[in-house]
Amino acid sequence: MTRTIKVLLAEDQSMVREALAALLGLEDDIEVVAQVARGDEVLAAARAHAVDVALLDIEMPGATGIEAAAQLSRELPELKVVVLTTFGRPGYLRSAMEAGADAFLVKDAPAAQLAEAVRKVLAGERVIDPTLAAAALADGANPLTDREREVLRAAADGSTNAELAATLHLSQGTVRNYLSTAIQKLAVRNRAEAVRIAREKGWL
Repeated sequence: MTRTIKVLLAEDQSMVREALAALLGLEDDIEVVAQVARGDEVLAAARAHAVDVALLDIEMPGATGIEAAAQLSRELPELKVVVLTTFGRPGYLRSAMEAGADAFLVKDAPAAQLAEAVRKVLAGERVIDPTLAAAALADGANPLTDREREVLRAAADGSTNAELAATLHLSQGTVRNYLSTAIQKLAVRNRAEAVRIAREKGWL
């Protein structure tokens, strides 16, 4: 008798989550035993249900799928992680792999491909969307430091340097330096363009 693969599904959009659960539920050897809508609920759910594979969306409240993947990699190294994204951004792929993900797929991939990825990662294989893999190699590594990314993320809502300094507990001069360096590295004219480019590349 084939062993049933126990899966955790982490996705904040309930309609998407339920559709994925229903599709995977059609597979004889896969069972979705837990569903969460927040990234900061992933680890507890994975532990509580002793899951084999976690399917993580990237954009979630509480923690991103990439942050959740890193946490699972540290705390439950035997658990396999598949990162799913609506956004085919090469930077996300690189970040997910660095966080310890075993597979990276875009959500519009066929359901059979997702089920096959679940089986493959459990068998010790890595599964990566081939188009994204090629784009990630062509794009190169993220040039931004963690601090530059943090400041750019915070600046995305249009906050002033003074507001950013207060939020991030930095001096205004330091904030200005980080923003200036990020703008320079991304070869753009201003912070709004820097945020846009970094997001498109999946570097934020």
